Amino acid sequence: MFAYPRRKTREVAVGNVGVGGDRPIAVQSMTTTDTRDFQATLAEIRRLEESGCEIVRVAVPDRKAAANLEGLRAMMRAPLIADIHFNYHLAFDAIEAGVHKVRINPGNIGKMDKVREIIRAARNRGVAMRVGVNSGSVEKDLLEKHGWPSPEALVESALRWVELCESEKYFDVIVSLKSSDVPSAVESCRRFSRASDYPLHLGITEAGLAGYGTIKSAAGIGALLVDGIGDTIRISLVGDPVVEVRACWDLLKATGRRVTSPEIVACPTCGRIEIDLEPLVKEVQKRLDLETLPMKVSILGCAVNGPGEAAEADIGLAGGKGIGIIFRKGVEVARVPEAQMVDALCEEIRRFKGD
Repeated sequence: MFAYPRRKTREVAVGNVGVGGDRPIAVQSMTTTDTRDFQATLAEIRRLEESGCEIVRVAVPDRKAAANLEGLRAMMRAPLIADIHFNYHLAFDAIEAGVHKVRINPGNIGKMDKVREIIRAARNRGVAMRVGVNSGSVEKDLLEKHGWPSPEALVESALRWVELCESEKYFDVIVSLKSSDVPSAVESCRRFSRASDYPLHLGITEAGLAGYGTIKSAAGIGALLVDGIGDTIRISLVGDPVVEVRACWDLLKATGRRVTSPEIVACPTCGRIEIDLEPLVKEVQKRLDLETLPMKVSILGCAVNGPGEAAEADIGLAGGKGIGIIFRKGVEVARVPEAQMVDALCEEIRRFKGD
């Protein structure tokens, strides 16, 4: 799969996960529970970990929530991020609790001196920080300068806070530039990536429900991933955060940036289809559900594109008029009746794994 080379960034350690550098793009999500409810939050964290979430963020709205951070961290496999807004004292609580990263939005923390104190505390404890710049909380002077939360304003804000971190000899910084407007978010990240080598966390803020929100996030995050930009991602959706994690992995696979399971390519169900394609694809997908081998499996159902496209995959099936042709790396290896297509395809996949 063609994609631009990945942008080279410095590496920042978030617990046992490296972000940036040559590290794989990491998948993040955020709990939906009230962090003051320890058991509910821990249960959701475990669900996220099981779904493949590699870094987990929790909201820290007050000191009661902060008091649970140390216990949560001790019972987690994934690194823990504390999400801090407005009350900068909560950042100190989170850092003392041993979280692996604090996420702050400097624009809503207030005075620069308060941000500086957080930076010093994080530096002294070896805790990473995400500097989050959102279109909704750009500093007043930058809004006046640029007229609106433009990409130029977001980038200038991010660079301002990065420079503040560097002035304190603190470099364990990950940056995000987010907007609910896809073109603005994409342009902001592109501009920042040309100006700085700090790792970028990608996301489209307030994306919405899983249907449209996933498409909206994929439009923005996917464009950046293909550009080679991005070191960690979150698809922010309303509802169960496990859905976010699955969407992230699908997007990484679709852009070729991190393929950890088979990709199934299948025809649209047009009037040319000559086999019962949909149940066939669903059955193959079900059988490969826990498979971790990165490979492309094509399942095509007519003579127009089927043989050519099936031959382009690692393992392919071109079906038509009750017969399926199995390809392996472009070479025909078998012809089977329609009733045996799934078994024959999966058997060839098992052989491919064994090589």
